[in-house]
Amino acid sequence: MATRGAEATTARPLRAAATLFVAAMVAVGLVAIVHDLTRSAIEAGQRARHTARLAAVLGGARFDNDLLADVIEVRDEELLGSNDALPVHRARLGGQPVAVLLTVVAPGGYGGPIRLLVGIDRDARLLGVRVLEHAETPGLGDAIDERRSDWIRAFAGRSLSDPPAGRWTVRKDGGDFDQFTGATVTPRAVVGAVA
Repeated sequence: MATRGAEATTARPLRAAATLFVAAMVAVGLVAIVHDLTRSAIEAGQRARHTARLAAVLGGARFDNDLLADVIEVRDEELLGSNDALPVHRARLGGQPVAVLLTVVAPGGYGGPIRLLVGIDRDARLLGVRVLEHAETPGLGDAIDERRSDWIRAFAGRSLSDPPAGRWTVRKDGGDFDQFTGATVTPRAVVGAVA
């Protein structure tokens, strides 16, 4: 026959487990509710940041369409540096083409492939270039990133005829673009991909 003390000893852990279970279910429910309530605000914020990033590469070119909606995917390993389907965002004003924003991959980066966003107007002039993703060495090759230096801004206003085709490389190779001390591979890859 079980004693009253033995029953209380057995019931305590069960009550604690039940209390913990209920508290966990309430917490999960609250997190789910907060997630649902903030989802649209989070998505709108992410969308606004992505649109601002795209617009920054347009160098002030005016457009009135939704850059995130007016997008196609293109495959061209020779021109885009990747065999993957890459997004091409189209900027329009009054329904007329103004510019395109190409995602380009510079496969020859020192730390691996470098993903770039390249803005080109309808006259084939570069509006801007920004680095989307890289794994270059901090303090050396990462100077391609706009947050570290303004080197990447040197492409704005250029075209395939400015400089002439043979000068679309770094100065060390006889071209018109600066390289970084101790890090020629990275700018060489970026210049080649943009060209």
